[in-house]
Order: sequence, then structure tokens, then C-alpha cells
Amino acid sequence: LCVTMNAEMEFSFLEEGFSAKDIVEQKIKESSLTVTVPPVRDPFSLQACVERRLLFCFSSVLRTLASLGTGFDCASKTEIQLVQSLGVDAGRIIYANPCKQASQIKYAAAHGVQMMTFDSEVELMKVARCHDNAKLVLRIATDDSKAVCRLSVKFGVPVKACRGLLERARELGLDVIGVSFHVGSGCTDPNAYTQAIADARCVFDIGNELGFKMDLLDIGGGFPGSDDAALQFEEITAVINPALDKYFPADTEVKVIAEPGRFYVASAYTLVVNIIAKKVIEDEDEDEEDERSGEKTVMYYVNDGVYGSFNCILYDHAHCMPTLHKKRKPDEVRYPSSIWGPTCDGLDRIVELCSLPDLQVGDWLVFENMGAYTVAASSTFNGFQKPDLHYIMSRRAW
Repeated sequence: LCVTMNAEMEFSFLEEGFSAKDIVEQKIKESSLTVTVPPVRDPFSLQACVERRLLFCFSSVLRTLASLGTGFDCASKTEIQLVQSLGVDAGRIIYANPCKQASQIKYAAAHGVQMMTFDSEVELMKVARCHDNAKLVLRIATDDSKAVCRLSVKFGVPVKACRGLLERARELGLDVIGVSFHVGSGCTDPNAYTQAIADARCVFDIGNELGFKMDLLDIGGGFPGSDDAALQFEEITAVINPALDKYFPADTEVKVIAEPGRFYVASAYTLVVNIIAKKVIEDEDEDEEDERSGEKTVMYYVNDGVYGSFNCILYDHAHCMPTLHKKRKPDEVRYPSSIWGPTCDGLDRIVELCSLPDLQVGDWLVFENMGAYTVAASSTFNGFQKPDLHYIMSRRAW
């Protein structure tokens, strides 16, 4: 066997000499041995631990992250409840949603969560009414024009407006302890961090001038988590670290935090889907000038889609391309193909065009790097269930 079960936790050890691809093959064989007729072939996802040069994370299991001393960026009351149920101290939580419901601010106050972000006077007044013991972090806008997913269109205040907000916070008797920003997910220009850090320094100086003790800087997230990203993590840190050394040297005693969710989990998931239907379209166009005339195209339908694990296509601008779990002959004829999800919605298209050999119903397709903004935001629209999760970890890493 490729794996052996850990009796105390719900994951399997990946034995020496085996890889995630071996697990895919094993799980596919297991699904084919089911006694049901026809066999049950649900999609499934392998959630493997991620080993990085600088960081180590056992999948995205919150309990393990909590035990490692990780801090948590929470966007809502429910997320606060979840991490506190794991024993996470309130001091390790930042309520990093600049636009919060008053009732949820009161919940944070009642449960000891003090750090929270803001970017408007209205938010300051809500906090003043609901949580006078809050430790506030001012969210500033950044130039995220070169990011795939822009966030400053929704959150953040321009630097030129920060003094007025900080003065208003002082009038309300609130405590501002730092600055946060986010250059957008999928940032393609690391220099955006340099300008954002310089802007944060400017806001720190204004805050200190007004009497606040500013000692927290949140540099946001969106860091790439897979090797096929256009901009690599090391390229970003090569810009961030010198900027921090320049504007926030060690003797300033400013604590720097970040939101490395995508970095942790993007490459931790491998999604495996089954072909449930197939449609062949013969091109009867006899136009001699069209090189593709007379060529067939194939539509494949699989048992997960954009309402499930592939919602990243709609909401994270992801481009998902499959690999085959079995090797094919290099000279095998391939056909223009599209891949579709199982729902009745015409928007449920996973891949518009790719080149695939002639596959059959029951064959499997593998999608790697499916950890970020996938199963976490999936639904069961049309009654299609979420994929089964199988947790694996190398014994050497354990």
C-alpha cells in the first residue's frame, strides 16, 4: 500500500517512495471495487501537507495550525467562533473585515477579540458604540491595478485621507495600533509592496504624531502558492524584505503579520474527477481553407464543476487544466475538447478548449493546485455533493 492510516488523526502516511499520483491511482482502484452497480465514482480531493522553504503546514487543518501557534485573520463571527472552539486565544485573532455588522462587533467584544480593521468614519462610530476596548488597524488603499483579483476597489482609504480618520478616532477615544493593506491576489508586480509599505510608514508617522502607539503592520496576502504561478514567492520576498528593512527596521519594534492562506494551501489539494458523459460533435464544414474542417470535437462532462470545487474559475479568475491519471501513447491522436460540470447550468464550463485523447465515460481527470478558493466556497447546487477529502502526509515530514 502507498499509505498507512494514523490511528489518532484522520489522515494517512504517504510511505517512502510513493507520491500523490500513486494515491490517486489507489483511490481510483478502490472506487472501482465498490459493490454498487454501477460503481459509485464520486469526485475526490487529496489534501497533502505543504513543505516550503520558509514555512511548513500540515494541510489546512485548523487544529494543527492552532497548535503551531498560528494567528488567525477572521472575517466574521462564525470564523471567530470556529477558531476559538479550537482553543485559540483571542489575542491571536484579528477581525480583519473593514465593514462589519454591529452585532458581530459586539460578539467580538464579548469574546475578547480586540484587534480589528477599519477604513471609514462610519466604521469608527460603530466600533465606538459596540467595542470601546478595540485595538484598531487602519486599512489603506494600494495600487492593485496589476493584480488578478483587485481588493482596493472595495476596501482601503487613500493615504491623504488617513489623518482625518486618525483624528476622528482620537476624538472618539479609540485606540489605533497599526496599518494594514492588501495589494490584491495574483499580484504580478512585486513593486506594489514597496509603495504600500512606504505609504504605511507615512500613516504610522501621522498616528505617532497624534499620540497613538503604532506597532502592528499587516502586509496582507495573495502570495502565490504553486510553482506554476507567474510571479514566484521568492520574487515577492526579495522586494518586501528590503522595503521592511528601510521603512520598519528592527529597532522600531513593529510587529509584521501577513495572510498567507493561498501560499499554504494552493498546491496542497489535488482534485480527481470522473467523466460521467461525453458528446462528440462532427464538423461537417467542407471549407477547404479551414484547417479544422471535418475534425471532430468532444465535450466531456465530469462530476464536479463551477458550483463546486471549480468555483475558483468564476471568483478567483483561475485557469484549470487537467492531466490524465494514466500515461497515454505519445503518438495517440488528440482532439479539441471542452470540459463541463454536472449541473444544468450552461455557465458550468471548466475548460473551454484543450487537447485530449479519445476518453471514455468512467475515465478520470486530475487537476493539481486546487487548494485556494475551491472547496471552501463550493455549494451543492442541483444536488451535486462536494468531493470526498482524503488527507495524506509523508512519513518523513511527520
